[in-house]
Amino acid sequence: MKTITFALLLTGLAAAQTPKAKVAVTPKPAFDKSAFETYVRHLNVWPTAISMSIGDPKPSDLPGFYAVTVTASQGKSHGEEVFYVSKDYKKIVRGTVYDSAENPFKKNLDKLKTEGRPSLGTQGAPVVLVEFTDFECPYCREEAKKLRDNLLKDFPKDVHFYFMDFPLETLHPWAKSAAIAGQCIFKQNADVFWDYHDWIFEHQNDITTLNLDAKIMEFAKDKKVDGLQLSRCMANKTTEAEVVKTQEMGASLDVNSTPTIFVNGRKLAGAIDWPDLKRIIEYEIEYQKTAKNAGEDCGCEVKLPMVPGMKH
Repeated sequence: MKTITFALLLTGLAAAQTPKAKVAVTPKPAFDKSAFETYVRHLNVWPTAISMSIGDPKPSDLPGFYAVTVTASQGKSHGEEVFYVSKDYKKIVRGTVYDSAENPFKKNLDKLKTEGRPSLGTQGAPVVLVEFTDFECPYCREEAKKLRDNLLKDFPKDVHFYFMDFPLETLHPWAKSAAIAGQCIFKQNADVFWDYHDWIFEHQNDITTLNLDAKIMEFAKDKKVDGLQLSRCMANKTTEAEVVKTQEMGASLDVNSTPTIFVNGRKLAGAIDWPDLKRIIEYEIEYQKTAKNAGEDCGCEVKLPMVPGMKH
């Protein structure tokens, strides 16, 4: 037993004295932002006048790839795009990663917060339509008329429409003040808000920054709102935070023009003809009969709100 133990000790001592072979360690490649920017510029034919910012590689939903956010800007215009870069930084994938088990517009749906916003239609409808709009925008005026003339007439039970303020302040000097006033009216009387909505778009060409307040007060004379309360609300900008909130929501959804409409999360930027929008809504109604992954289809029956000028 002693001999065996001694032999083992000698073996261990020899092993301890024998130098271990060095294992070559391959250094982790570094992400070269400068080279990546050059590649993306060439890909998009972007001149140096376009400023670019390359984000750090972050974990992504695509296995084996990092997500790299590229921000490009020129003057007041800017945009973002996510590129997927392999972990050795040799391959680049351009596109959107979808999870087939989820709604393809889930990220948008998660950001669209509609509670407390002016709305028309049926609570629990299979289709939720959200519009980001600007009271001073001429394209928004045209879109508003299409929606008011057709939406609830063609879809009296299957659509719930939400209005979101998104005044483009750099282009439209009185749009934000009009949005603040609209929310002041909405807080007093939700039905009168829709009268205001129709009125301000109809009189858009007659309104200026100088006469806006006076014209709004004139509009409110014959409406079921307290004029003094409205005047104070407008002067103190009491509802500005709510307007800013929807502006921030729109920005998080990459809204950069008006009107922009989301149909169950599907983004439609710019004015859209009614037949085209109707077709998308009809498709979504049919799809949600089995998908049940968007809209407010809770199976409950809620009375349709009264809409000015419509019979129920």
